[in-house]
Amino acid sequence: MGDTAEIIKISVRNLVEFIFRSGDLDNRVGGRREADAMQEGSRIHRKIQKQMGSSYTAEVPLSLTLPICREDIEFLLVVEGRADGIIKEEEAVIIDEIKGMYMDLEYLSEPVPVHKAQAMCYAYIYALQNELEKIGIRMTYCNLETEDKKYFEETLDFADLSQWFERLKEQYAKWALWQIKWGRKRNESIKAMEFPFPYREGQKKLVSDVYLTVLRNKRLFIEAPTGVGKTISTVFPSIKAMGEGLVQKLFYLTAKTITRTVAEETKQLLTEKGLLLKAVTITAKDKICILDKADCNPDSCPRAKGHFDRVNEAVFDLLTSEDDISREKILEYAGKHEVCPFEMCLDTATWADMIICDYNYVFDPNVYLKRFFQNEKKNDYAFLIDEAHNLVDRAREMYSAVLIKEEILQVKRLVKGKDKALEKALDTVNNDLLKLKRECDETKEQENVSDLVLHLMHLMSKYEDFLTEHKDFDGKDEVLSTYMNIRHFLGIYDVYNDKYITYTDYTEQGEFFIKLLCMDPSDNLKTRLDKVKSAVFFSATLLPIRYYMEQLGGREEDYAVYAPSPFDKENRFIAVGRDVSTKYTKRNEKEYRKIIEYIRVFTESRQGNYMVFFPSYQMLNQIEELSRGILDNVTVQGSSMTEEEKEGFLNDFTANPEATRIAFCVMGGIFSEGIDLKHDRLIGAVIVGAGLPMVCGEKELFRKYYQETRSSGFEYAYLYQGMNKVLQSAGRVIRTTEDKGAILLLEERFLDNRYQELFPREWFPYQVVNKDGLKNLIDEFWQSN
Repeated sequence: MGDTAEIIKISVRNLVEFIFRSGDLDNRVGGRREADAMQEGSRIHRKIQKQMGSSYTAEVPLSLTLPICREDIEFLLVVEGRADGIIKEEEAVIIDEIKGMYMDLEYLSEPVPVHKAQAMCYAYIYALQNELEKIGIRMTYCNLETEDKKYFEETLDFADLSQWFERLKEQYAKWALWQIKWGRKRNESIKAMEFPFPYREGQKKLVSDVYLTVLRNKRLFIEAPTGVGKTISTVFPSIKAMGEGLVQKLFYLTAKTITRTVAEETKQLLTEKGLLLKAVTITAKDKICILDKADCNPDSCPRAKGHFDRVNEAVFDLLTSEDDISREKILEYAGKHEVCPFEMCLDTATWADMIICDYNYVFDPNVYLKRFFQNEKKNDYAFLIDEAHNLVDRAREMYSAVLIKEEILQVKRLVKGKDKALEKALDTVNNDLLKLKRECDETKEQENVSDLVLHLMHLMSKYEDFLTEHKDFDGKDEVLSTYMNIRHFLGIYDVYNDKYITYTDYTEQGEFFIKLLCMDPSDNLKTRLDKVKSAVFFSATLLPIRYYMEQLGGREEDYAVYAPSPFDKENRFIAVGRDVSTKYTKRNEKEYRKIIEYIRVFTESRQGNYMVFFPSYQMLNQIEELSRGILDNVTVQGSSMTEEEKEGFLNDFTANPEATRIAFCVMGGIFSEGIDLKHDRLIGAVIVGAGLPMVCGEKELFRKYYQETRSSGFEYAYLYQGMNKVLQSAGRVIRTTEDKGAILLLEERFLDNRYQELFPREWFPYQVVNKDGLKNLIDEFWQSN
């Protein structure tokens, strides 16, 4: 076989899970399905491995390279992984596969087929490389709470194992062959691909910076003002890098559906220019499910029955029949093969070149796509992380965990009389929480909750037994939801370190809770970022850049770049009102009337559409009421708008409107980022206040923590988040190089140095005005434009 033979790598685990899965999709099976999804699993592994004698070697890397020739195409299939343990005794060698679970091991009468297949793969590789005629396999199941163990052992002849592995290789070879053929076709189209627009100022450098980041396996942080064309400037060079073999898969990660659409449109634009690329957008389960409410089991959904027997064929059919994979195509092929469209979408992603999805699917410990990140080695993937400023708060939330006392009591009511052991375990946890509640009047930090954690582990094991026995009962959803919350809580406790604090408090409804609060998510994000080749974080608002780099897992050697704004400064007007304050102590009718007067002068200067952003619904509503009779044609953002209402709201921003329209919105809300009102669909924005979050117990804990660790408590807890909302809101104006627009910042604090340091470069120079001086300046701006 020539030196240039292409290499296809797959982990032992992914290989057996892919080829050997079968049967029904069933959300009612608690234990077995979750057996190896637990983070505690690794703790148990280490513990069992340490207890074994000198004949036991733990974590043994094994790999096998198989030359394959199909349809005149020669390639190498590399199967690799780590055996949990290898036992070498005088007479025999045994491969040990360890699995931790919460379920009572009494319920386990045979090994889970996929686990046995994993052990058999390692056994085959080891026996082949060490010329053994026979080899043993052992599946070690361990209860995570009691640490009871159950073993399943077997001795295999190498000849039988060899036949078994040959069949496995054959089944996978057709997929590997497709992958190679498609890769060649795709790479040819990438080589011919040109940048689809004339380069704007600074854009060519940005494209080259992204390419070099992928080439050098680095992380890049880009502060790129609106209009730079962030999506095309990151997607294009990353695809080019894929064509050069530098990266195998791209993940385009977003916080909101609207930015996902931009990524899809960018990919589609390149497709129209001749690019061949399989891109899959992962849609939330409830949006793509064929049922009114997702319930994945054979009794509720006809497609769940035998789903795993048919899904590989469905995916192969889709991949070989369609170059362009859309949501509609996934629904069509899922219908044709009668499988679940959501699960099929995840499986298709395994073979896609580009995956467009929410941050969750990569970073969230509960829903991340394990198939991509569970092997030990670094993967040839690149992450493109859009609107990256959102990831700080999202990550803190993902890596925090909360338990509500009332939920535990509710589960106890729902299972009453069904399972004594579970009721007793719920009681113990409830008593732990009651004890904490008696000592807690308001936000209170807790030093040690290890007793509660031990009781939760015991509860989990009783929970597992209950769910194994009871498949259907009233209140099942609530019982399962609390189960998932406890599982998450224990998972987070497992990674708890000095970047966490634990506190107790009450919800707005008066429910008592305990929270493991992630203060700094960088370590958690790094565990995922370290598994991929490179990552590009980009946003119009990453100021101060060192804060975002630090929180998002940047390293000393990573780059930060600022893409210059392509806008002509003559086309925009920025002013700060020096005599307005939105501090809590100054919120009164007199101050509000002054704000209304500013808005009136600002919006009367030129007919058009304007947005006014407020720090809260409360202030928005009070000012709206006072403005009646002074401001005409005011519309207001509702507090929980449906997709249709949101669409309608934006559609009213027409080009060349016949009358001035003023929309009152909330900073940090759905209209303050991610929406694109080009040209004169929006000509001005008024930002009322500095967007600082409300003072509350949790925010004060952040302030205290960052005051102690960085001497920047106020900045980390309030200022940076507030200013980000301000910058995002202001960024709704001036979306293309032809746009002209005005921004008015109403808050005297904007003249303070701490705030000024967070102004983007393109905001300088700006005017400082009072309401009398504003009229002449804004009139002058619009006359000259």
